[in-house]
Amino acid sequence: MLKLAVLVSGGGTNLQAIMDAIDRGKQGQPGLTRLIRENKDDLTPSEICGMQKEAAINDAYIGIVISNNPNAYALKRAEAHGIKAECLSPKAFDSRADYNRALLEKLKAENVDLVVLAGFLVVIPPEVVSAYPNRVVNIHPALIPAFCGKGYYGLHVHEGALGKGVKVSGATVHFVDAGTDTGPIIMQKAVYVRDDDTPEKLQRRIMEQAEWKLLPGAVDLIAHDMLTVENRVVSIKESE
Repeated sequence: MLKLAVLVSGGGTNLQAIMDAIDRGKQGQPGLTRLIRENKDDLTPSEICGMQKEAAINDAYIGIVISNNPNAYALKRAEAHGIKAECLSPKAFDSRADYNRALLEKLKAENVDLVVLAGFLVVIPPEVVSAYPNRVVNIHPALIPAFCGKGYYGLHVHEGALGKGVKVSGATVHFVDAGTDTGPIIMQKAVYVRDDDTPEKLQRRIMEQAEWKLLPGAVDLIAHDMLTVENRVVSIKESE
């Protein structure tokens, strides 16, 4: 059973998507791994993931939710779900090095298997990346390598996409490395941009059509050891 630590900074909509997907898995709904193994239509894993009406996760649970923001609504979501929730803010430490060390110590103390960044607006310390190689995943609301990196977070991503007049945006779930949004890509899903889109409208549609499916899907794949990474390319096994 894969034990998750979910790191958040705000409202926690992606956290909610993970919690809901785990609940569906407990009720017997198949996660992405089972859907891939049962696939008879020659679809890619990303296509199968995107076609799910509702995502499910099998064989994983959230051990702790950590936020840098004491007022994050995500903490309330976790507590309402009976999940341990704590605030660990860089502002509470004398230096970033002290914070980095405390975060790593917390993750190790909780004995987590996978660190999930679900709207976490603090740069992940290199110590954490080194301690959890290919065990830290992030969801980004654009098709990396577009509209990513420094300054591209929250609505800024969608403002950038609309400002460039792109016709397609989407979301990417990827492993985290030492850079910003530069880690190996696990899956992506495209979402068409509409003429009447605002950053808020596009943000919501990408959440509903892409983020809330991709992130649970990636967790399910990792829970079943379905991913390999070689030369920065992620491959998804299609059979046991």
